[in-house]
Amino acid sequence: MSARDRLADGLYGAGWATVKKLPEPAAVRLGRTVADVAWKQRGAGVRRLEGNYARVVPGASPERLAALSRAGMRSYLRYWMESFRLPAWSTERIKGGFAPKDLHHLTDGMDAGKGVILALPHLANWDLAGAWVTTKLGIPFTTVAERLKPETLYDRFVAYREGLGMEVLPHSGGTAFGTLARRLRDGGLVCLVADRDLSASGVEVDFFGETARMPAGPALLAQQTGALLLPVTLWYDDSPVMQGRVHPAVEVPESGTRAEKTSVMTQALADAFATGIADHPEDWHMLQRLWLKDLDPAKVPGARERGAR
Repeated sequence: MSARDRLADGLYGAGWATVKKLPEPAAVRLGRTVADVAWKQRGAGVRRLEGNYARVVPGASPERLAALSRAGMRSYLRYWMESFRLPAWSTERIKGGFAPKDLHHLTDGMDAGKGVILALPHLANWDLAGAWVTTKLGIPFTTVAERLKPETLYDRFVAYREGLGMEVLPHSGGTAFGTLARRLRDGGLVCLVADRDLSASGVEVDFFGETARMPAGPALLAQQTGALLLPVTLWYDDSPVMQGRVHPAVEVPESGTRAEKTSVMTQALADAFATGIADHPEDWHMLQRLWLKDLDPAKVPGARERGAR
């Protein structure tokens, strides 16, 4: 393990060990302080966040974008403070920590025994939403995690999420899709963060007026298993309770090839994500490049072929 990897693993380990022991008001203050320091330093992540917000809020002044990025960093650090503390939260604190609207889309789908896919963007705290589902609703679910480096850090994240009641599959290795499909055919629940995919299998979508790529998995799983595909958006307000909405199901088109159906369904997901992000841009934690125009063409699968065409 490199020195950088050891440092990353040590910092996350210290965060989980220390922050979860703090009183909640102290953790909130710490998160805001760290966020403000990072925002003032204007590192690459903060600058990228502002660049992404510029597409979400077209015509925003530099002052507006700066205010958004500051609020965005505070929201992002709230996510981390909550995530570090979630293993120490009581059952009642988790049950009272999330208030989703239109939950009937999920519960009706589960009652029908068809299997349900919840697809979320990087909004607010998806880990808290997952813990609420397993604790408040008593519904276990399966999700996928990207393999992080170092491996010890990935193991920390897997253990953390499994401790919240989730079944976690590695993104790499080629077996995740089959396992997810089996869970859905058995009437289970699958939850996937689905607003960024730069792989060769990513589906191009129109997102805030420009082209981005999002994963094909949610749409393909819905087609192959008959499961409901439900977009979910999350946001924070001024209270300690996270808010959210379960959107109506994305329907499988009646005609078209599998690729055509996947494209239509993924675009519908992108449109649902865009409504939630536009309403609460400061809670969208996208500190990476997303739109194809922002990416190095040499690193975007299929870019050269599209350019040649």
